[in-house]
Amino acid sequence: MAKDFEASKPIYIQITEKIFQRIIRGEIKPGEKLPSVREMAVKSGVNPNTIQRSYAEMERMGIVETKRGQGTFVIERGSIVDELKESMQTEVIGQFVRSMEELGLSKQQMLNGLKNYLEGGKQK
Repeated sequence: MAKDFEASKPIYIQITEKIFQRIIRGEIKPGEKLPSVREMAVKSGVNPNTIQRSYAEMERMGIVETKRGQGTFVIERGSIVDELKESMQTEVIGQFVRSMEELGLSKQQMLNGLKNYLEGGKQK
């Protein structure tokens, strides 16, 4: 995990999102144990309380479960990856659209720009 964090977003949320991305990419599978709070804190270069807050947030969201004396595990539900992927996709698209609206672009201009970008004609 990278030790570079954005100043505009709380670190615990950024860590949570990075774990979600790893789950979506299949690096962490449903039922798999997450690193201990201390281990993750050292890897991330943050205070263990920050990691604990990330784990608590993921547990509140129903993504992980803590088993006393064993650790924190990604829940074993086959649809969890799809749910995370859809949720993160919606969030990223929403951020994109809001940014484009702030630039004053219409929906059609956004679609044209995205199409050009995806087809390799990255705008300068």
